[in-house]
Amino acid sequence: MTKSVEDKDLERHRAKMAKRKEVQDAEVAEKTVEKGLLIVHTGTGKGKSTAAFGLALRMIGRGKRVGIVQFVKGAWHTAERDALEKFGDQVAWYSMGEGFTWETQDLSRDIAAAERAWAKAVELMDDPSFSLVILDELNIALRYDYLSFEEVVAMLKARRPDLHVIVTGRNAKPGLIEAADLVTDMTLVKHHFADGVKAQAGIEF
Repeated sequence: MTKSVEDKDLERHRAKMAKRKEVQDAEVAEKTVEKGLLIVHTGTGKGKSTAAFGLALRMIGRGKRVGIVQFVKGAWHTAERDALEKFGDQVAWYSMGEGFTWETQDLSRDIAAAERAWAKAVELMDDPSFSLVILDELNIALRYDYLSFEEVVAMLKARRPDLHVIVTGRNAKPGLIEAADLVTDMTLVKHHFADGVKAQAGIEF
């Protein structure tokens, strides 16, 4: 059922929206800087990597190349990789991790895996054919000091001016947040795991 609206309400709404459009257009016109962004997805909520892969899809849709390095995930199969790799040479995906530290239980092995992943990340960031590089779960490697935090942040800051980089994972360090252009903290409000629901295909992996 369509709600009836009086003519005076229509005119009031039209005037309000016209004013809002004027303000919005003026604000947009002020933004003139174009640059590669350092983006951080962190927080306890689900969806940090998922959001990054959504941006990867957007970049692919623009005809750009995307590089993905997974610092922790790698010991198990992900459907996202299957989907994105269907775009062929537009996507370069490297799963360099061997699982979480409580799974490997080997500090030296974890550090070596992180160093290999970072070396690949640097290689991709230096390759001008890539417009976006996703460093999935890099925050985990930084949290456990598998890599030199100062070196990583310095290289992220020194990246090509037109390169977008996304760093995902919980517990982003303050120095990385400060260096970033865009930070999203995904807050956990409710999770089905608490009700005994297991990880499911198409949702968690």
